[in-house]
Amino acid sequence: MMVNASPESKDLFGKDVPDENNNVAADELTDSLVPFYDGKNVLVTGGTGFLGKVLIEKLLRSCVGISTVYMLLRPKRGMTSEQRYREFVRHPVFERIRSKTPQLLAKLVCVGGDISLPLLGLSDQDRHTLVECVQVVFHVAATVRFNEALIEAAILNTIGTKQLLELCIGMRQLQSVVHVSTAYSNACRREVDEVVYPPPMDPDRFIQCVQLLPGEVIGAIAGQLQGAHPNTYTLTKAITEQLVAQYADRLPLCIVRPSIVTGAIAEPYPGWIDNVHGITGIMMEIGRGTISSIMCDERCTMDVIPVDVVCNTLIAAAWENANTTTTPVRVYNCTSGQVNGIKWHEYGRITQRCAVRNPTKHVLLYPGFQFRTNRLVHKLVELVLHFLPAYLFDALVRARGGQPIMTRLARRFQRAADTGEFFAMHEWMFRNGNLRRLGDRVRRDRAALSFRCDVAGLDWETYIEAYMLGIRRFVLLDEMDSLEQARGKLRRLLWFKRAVQLAGLLLLYYMCVLVFYPAVV
Repeated sequence: MMVNASPESKDLFGKDVPDENNNVAADELTDSLVPFYDGKNVLVTGGTGFLGKVLIEKLLRSCVGISTVYMLLRPKRGMTSEQRYREFVRHPVFERIRSKTPQLLAKLVCVGGDISLPLLGLSDQDRHTLVECVQVVFHVAATVRFNEALIEAAILNTIGTKQLLELCIGMRQLQSVVHVSTAYSNACRREVDEVVYPPPMDPDRFIQCVQLLPGEVIGAIAGQLQGAHPNTYTLTKAITEQLVAQYADRLPLCIVRPSIVTGAIAEPYPGWIDNVHGITGIMMEIGRGTISSIMCDERCTMDVIPVDVVCNTLIAAAWENANTTTTPVRVYNCTSGQVNGIKWHEYGRITQRCAVRNPTKHVLLYPGFQFRTNRLVHKLVELVLHFLPAYLFDALVRARGGQPIMTRLARRFQRAADTGEFFAMHEWMFRNGNLRRLGDRVRRDRAALSFRCDVAGLDWETYIEAYMLGIRRFVLLDEMDSLEQARGKLRRLLWFKRAVQLAGLLLLYYMCVLVFYPAVV
């Protein structure tokens, strides 16, 4: 899919941001963020993920003096690392770079490796290159699946991090290492400060258990090890933070904890998103009319953070960390709730309104949903309004010789909603003094317009509308020229919904008459 690059990007408040490649002279940016990256060699793990893609694009496009971005890339689906790299550089996320400064993509270098393998699966030559050349490391790689088996989550999130840190110890020019964690690594705490808390289990003992015990034994005791944590993701992230803290006296480390990462405000494009995980999938199905009930306490303040804000924070944190490394390790809670919070109720109301205002041609039912805290009622509504229509739709498709998919999709999004339920039913206070100080430092810099690190002043309604349009455009591949067609379809679905409601009322009336006045019938 081709993405039309706009001549100018917008900042968090919709103001024009000058093109980094043409309008900012290097000598105007003394003692600031952007010149820090001049001549730097950077290593990024997890570069093919949602956050990793946006980070690499931002580094290449906005830090034009950067020397090399090394990208750790594993073989996958029968493709070699090099084949995946050639496919990766053609990704739509790089369309702005390809259209304006395609030569910048030559700075992106593939390094074959795998975070889950011993010694990261690196060749001797690649290991030597990284050890001799790299100055900044962004460790983004992780499994973000909440229902991942404990052994898999441990290998990717904890053991892989330890192996990367051991590699970093040998790097001769290293200036900064940024580890990406999650604001929910301490999900059992309602107030979370910017410190590394004691983990539920010593990292070294945890790694020994995973490496020495058979898989079936680990599976059997996983629940006991998980303790108060809602899933294996938050558990392994908590243990990994303590592991990172143990290396703070040997490495220039910092930790960035994003909350729920969502579509972009402005970069690489407004509303940019390339997956249907978590809240994105829920918003997509609200727009398609296939979700009618969500388990959520709508009175709670939610905490979402746009992906470009997270990337700006990572880039700025690496810069600050290189200048002022601290022990214990500095932590940044990259969150929105205490900066510019929004309640689930308001977020849902705006999402519903945007779904009706800008429908997709893939809409199946007229959008309408409710947040519920009563599980029994939620399950009844889910059965009647989610699964029953899916079964009927699939039966119709099967009768016409097609491939039924709605029931499978309904189950998939039910699982997504169930795994995210814990985060929708609780509220946290994430203290973020370090993030605010970093934001102030960036604002004093000439790079402030394009590297803002918080959501202060963000208009949520404008953002959510751009996010919904991004889902429509980048995920559903539904361009704006189909909008009038979609609106016509939505009007027909509204009449259908009213007809069904009227039929339901008539049926209820008939049943009441049948029960209370059988003689009349």
